[in-house]
Amino acid sequence: MSQAKPRPMRADAARNRAKVLDVAYRTFAEEGLAVPIDEIARRAGVGAGTLYRHFPTKEALFRAIVVDRLRQLTDHADELTATREPGEALRGFLAVMVEASATDQGLVEAMAGVGFDVATADPDAEEAFMSVLAKLLDGAQRAGAVRSDIGPRDLKVLMVGAQAMQAYAKDEARTDRVVGVLWDGITRTD
Repeated sequence: MSQAKPRPMRADAARNRAKVLDVAYRTFAEEGLAVPIDEIARRAGVGAGTLYRHFPTKEALFRAIVVDRLRQLTDHADELTATREPGEALRGFLAVMVEASATDQGLVEAMAGVGFDVATADPDAEEAFMSVLAKLLDGAQRAGAVRSDIGPRDLKVLMVGAQAMQAYAKDEARTDRVVGVLWDGITRTD
């Protein structure tokens, strides 16, 4: 017995879903995860019922945002890998991740597992992110740009720490210094 294909979403429903995602992304980025879901509906100009039809829980809404954001980041990492030398690609990706933390509190919290665990909520998204991080790290290590005694999980821990510091400092001008210190730490072998 074959299953029926899901019906395509109506145009107005698709617009409402996109509006909710946009408002939720900006809200979580600016204020973190503490914002009530009904407040997001209000800011998006839709009823709570509309929001709950698309995203039955706050976690489902945040999951959709984080998965999309991680997909964008993995796509960017792939682009860096294809267009830059391995060390430059890794450093560029670290800079993007740290820079994003200055304006995206929701991403910082998701990466750190605060209030939302990406690995539990969407193991495929976490695996794809870790895979691209491993690819960047491996390329930089094979090119001799980065020390060989760190792994992808170590790099994520360092990156999340740098993100937290950047988010705490709320100073975008500090990004280059933070990335520079992180880079010095993973490239120094003495």
